[in-house]
Amino acid sequence: MRRPIIRALLRLLSLLPMPLAHGLGVWVGWLFYRIPNRERRNARINLALCLPELSEPERERLLQNSLIENAKTLCETPGIWRGRRGYGSELIQDETGHAKLTALLARGKGVIVAAPHLGSWEVGVHLLAQLAPTTALYRPPREPALADSMLAGRSRCGARLVPTDGSGIKALYQALERGELVAILPDQQPKARGRAAGVFAPFFGVPALTMVLVGRLARKTGAAVLFSFAERLPGNAGYRAHWLPAPEGIDDPDPVRAAAALNLGVEQCVRRCPEQYQWSYKRFQARPEGEPEFYRGPK
Repeated sequence: MRRPIIRALLRLLSLLPMPLAHGLGVWVGWLFYRIPNRERRNARINLALCLPELSEPERERLLQNSLIENAKTLCETPGIWRGRRGYGSELIQDETGHAKLTALLARGKGVIVAAPHLGSWEVGVHLLAQLAPTTALYRPPREPALADSMLAGRSRCGARLVPTDGSGIKALYQALERGELVAILPDQQPKARGRAAGVFAPFFGVPALTMVLVGRLARKTGAAVLFSFAERLPGNAGYRAHWLPAPEGIDDPDPVRAAAALNLGVEQCVRRCPEQYQWSYKRFQARPEGEPEFYRGPK
C-alpha cells in the first residue's frame, strides 16, 4: 500500500512548477521547524556541535532556514527526476566548471567529483552528466518506491548509477581508467569502520566516521579531486555551480589524513552557504569507543 501512495505523491510533486514547488518547501520547512520532530532535533544538535561560535539566536535562524531549504530540495526533486521542463541543468549558472573539468580530464586519469549534501545535489548530477560521461555511487534508500524513482531519475540525465558494494567500487575504478567522471557523496557515514572502509577524522572539529574511498581512488588512479555543489539561488533564479579544489593530502597514504582532508573539503563547501546543508543527517551517529551518543533524547 505504501508504494502506490509514495509514487502518487512523487508524481503529484513532479507536476508542480518550480516556483510552486519551492513555495511548498517554504511552508513544509516552516512546519518542520515549529513541530517537534527528528529532523529538527538532529539539525539543532549538529549545529551546536559544528558551529559553536554562533550565538543561540543565530543558530536558531540557521536551523529554520536550513529546514526550509531542505524541504525545497524534497519538493523539487520529483520534478528533477522526471525531467520536467524548467527543473533541469539549464537553470544552472556554471561559468568555470566546464573549463576546469575539460582541463583535468585532458590528463587522461579521470576526475573524482565530491558532491556533499548541499544545495541541490540532484541538479548537480544532471550537470555532471552533461559535461562528461559520469558514473555516480549511490546508496539506495530503505523505501523501495523511492529507490526505483531515484535510480530512474538520476539515470535519465545520462549518469550511470552503481551501488555501494564491490561491483560499484570496481565500476568507479573502470570509469577513471577510461578518463571519465565519478561522483561521490563524501559526507555519508560508511556502514563499516576500519582502515579499509571508514576512519574517524575531524569534521568541524568533531570526530566523524569518514569514508576512505575517495582518498584511495585518488591515490591509486592519480585522478584529480574536485568538490562541487549547486547552490539554490533566491527568487527561483535557478542554481549556481561551485567548484572547489581538494585540500592538500586528500590522496595521502595515511587514511586518517586523507579522510581529514576530505572532511575539510566538505566543510569549506558548507561554509559558503550553510543554510543549504543537510544538517538533519546523523553525521556523528557512530562514535569513537567510549564516547557518548549525541542523538538520544526528546525531539
